[in-house]
Parts: sequence; structure tokens; C-alpha cells
Amino acid sequence: MTPTIFAPATAPGRAGVAIVRISGPLADAALSALTAGAPLPKPRRAARIRVLGEDGEQVDDGLALRFPAPASFTGEDVVELHLHGSRAVMEAVMALLSAQECLRVAEPGEFTRRAFENGKMDLTQAEALADLIDAETAAQRRQALRQMDGALARLYDGWRDRLVRALAHLEAFIDFPDEELPPAAERAIWGSVEGLTAEMRIHLDDGHRGERLRDGLHIAIIGPPNAGKSSLLNALAKREAAIVSDIAGTTRDVVDVHLDLGGYPVVLADTAGLREAAETIESEGIRRARARAEQADLRLAVFDGADWPAVDDHTLSLVDDSALVVVNKADLGAVPESPAVNGRPALPLSVKTGRGLDALLERLTALVADRLSGGSAAPALTRARHRAALAECVEALARARSADLAELAAEDLRLAVRALGRITGRVEVDELLDVIFRDFCIGK
Repeated sequence: MTPTIFAPATAPGRAGVAIVRISGPLADAALSALTAGAPLPKPRRAARIRVLGEDGEQVDDGLALRFPAPASFTGEDVVELHLHGSRAVMEAVMALLSAQECLRVAEPGEFTRRAFENGKMDLTQAEALADLIDAETAAQRRQALRQMDGALARLYDGWRDRLVRALAHLEAFIDFPDEELPPAAERAIWGSVEGLTAEMRIHLDDGHRGERLRDGLHIAIIGPPNAGKSSLLNALAKREAAIVSDIAGTTRDVVDVHLDLGGYPVVLADTAGLREAAETIESEGIRRARARAEQADLRLAVFDGADWPAVDDHTLSLVDDSALVVVNKADLGAVPESPAVNGRPALPLSVKTGRGLDALLERLTALVADRLSGGSAAPALTRARHRAALAECVEALARARSADLAELAAEDLRLAVRALGRITGRVEVDELLDVIFRDFCIGK
């Protein structure tokens, strides 16, 4: 018998309400044991219960809900206990459940795993649930909800169904060479394969938008010592995240701050000032600063307005076409209203007075939104495993198109179908016979 599992469904700590979820064939029996045999609530109806200890002492007064299989999150019998969220109540209830035979504490993610195994969701929806729980911005929430709704699964399953059909038709040519199959059918097979390959390549060529939206767009603040990089980080974060000092070389390591810019997640990194280092520790900090700048999705180059019109060559060497250039300390009077650095327009800024901060935030938000929003209506790839499986699928389709023998082409198409099936977790079954019967045998 499948073991019955239980675990808190809410975060630990003091709260007004805490939820304990029980899932499995003994869920109702567990609830009955907690309430000394009181009548079970009607399905999907909240009912007041008194949780009693082994000696009959009342442990808590709360609510219980029952979700009989299969109409539940896991597809099994599920009971939810809505209790007072004190540590004492939760410890007592967990101890009472642990003492019951054939019950055990759920492993991390086990409720979701059972939901997948019982066909309540596919792998992409299970991943989306984790993303929704971790979402910190509106854009992350929207992407997770769209994936939970099955947008990504519908796209991949649709591609897989089209591939299965093409493979079935090709297998028909191989297995029934004496049958009078329409000549146009073979051309249709490869036309379908080429169309699918083009769609998948467009889907892959998205600049890793979905993964960046999950993890945050990385922006590296670069510039010479004492240009005001740490002060700018603190101003954008609206807190003292980095140490600010007049002493050059104060920042030795990379300081990361997570921000929400216009609903999009951003990881802003303050880095060591770029110059010829005089000692070993600062040299390592500069090496890390350059490495972070090279890995970043976007660079925010800060030049020192106190030195204007001179600009730092070390920073200039890291300014590319996508970099956003600002000149700080515009309050000193030397920086013009519309400065340019090496021919590139720059934003005048004064972190000290706040001048230009709103314009900088507006420009940063626009750049982040452009990188993460995308112009396609199709759902975005959100994980490296999706990308790897799709790349494998495209490679198999390319091999199939150039194969000398139909049998080799069919094997590559089969590999492509398997790669797509791994994304959603569809169990591979032999669907070819059904398709062949439906498309070639009906009416004969």
C-alpha cells in the first residue's frame, strides 16, 4: 500500500494560521484519530475540529478539509488541517501524526511528485509551481502562472504529436512498401519536419529570456575607484548595502543586491574600482570585477565627473554597445548637460544630490524590460534541461533530413520524439500503430 505522508504546507514560524497536509490512503483515518473518531467533514467543506492528544487533552481548535481521490492536488485522498500557527501547536500535531502507524513525514517535494505520478500535472507544471513559490516580482509570477496553466506543455506536446505523425507516416512507407501510398505523403512528411525544425530554432534563439527572468538579469556596475559606484548601488537599493569611503580600493569583493525594476528581477553587482592594483588583495578584487563584468547581461559604466573631461581607460575597455554609461558627480559643475564618452551618449548623474537618478532608473528599467519581456507570444524556455532537450531534438531532425536510408531517418525522428517527451515527462508509449491505422486504414 502506498504510504500516507504528511507535512506542514506553510512556512515555519509564528503565524495566525498554519496548514498541515496529509496525503494517501489513510488520510481520513489519520484525521479520525486526531479528532477521537468525530464524524468526518463532507468533501471540500471546511469543518471545525478539536485536535485531541493521546490522553484526551485538547491540542488545538481549528478547521479540516477533505479532498477525496482523485479530485485533489496529489490525486490521492488528501486532508488539510488549518490550525493556529504557534510552534507549540505544530510540534504537538506533528508528534501525534508521527505516532500513527503507516504515516511518515513527507520528503521535500513529495506532494508535487505524487501529483505528477498521478497525472495531475506534468514536469513543466511542477517546475512552474516551484517558480511561483519563489517568485519575487510580477514578471516572475506571470511567467510561472502561464507555465502552470500548461502553456509550455501544450507547445511541446503539440510539437511531439506532429513528430509522432510524421514518424508514423515514414514507418508506413518502410513497413508497407507494396501499398499504394500517395506520393505527396512523403513530401508532406519532410515539409512538416522542416517546419517543426524552424519553429524550434526560433524558440531556442530567445536570448535565454525565460532563464534570466527566473534567476534575475545580472547588471555589473564598473568604473574607476571613487567614482561613486558603491554610493550608486546604495541609492538604487535604497539601503546601505555597500561600504562607502573616500579611500580608494575600499570595495575588494563583488557585492550583490537583488532589485525589482518595473516588475522584473535584477541582480545588481558593485565591483572593485578598475586600476593598476598596488597589492595582492586589491588585484584579486579587480580580477573578480572584470570577470563579473564579462559575465553580466548588462554593464553600468560609471565615470568620475571630478576628472571630466578625462575618462578612465580601464573602464572604457569594458564598455560595449549594450552598456549604459553615466558620469557621476555632475554636481561639481564640470559635467555638461549632455555628456558623451568616446562618442557614446552618457547620463549626467549626481548620487549625492539625487540629480539624474530618476532618469537612470527609467533607462535601466526600459533596458531590463527589453531584455526580459520579449516580443514573442510563445511561452519562454525556463530551464536549462528544456533547452538541452530541444537542442537534442533539433540535431536529431537535422540528421533525419540528411539520412541516406529511410530506416535511419525514422530512428532519428524517434530520438527527436523521445527528447521532446522528456521535457514534459510523458511516458513513452507506442503511438505509431494508432496513427497509422487512423491515417491510412480508415475506409479500406
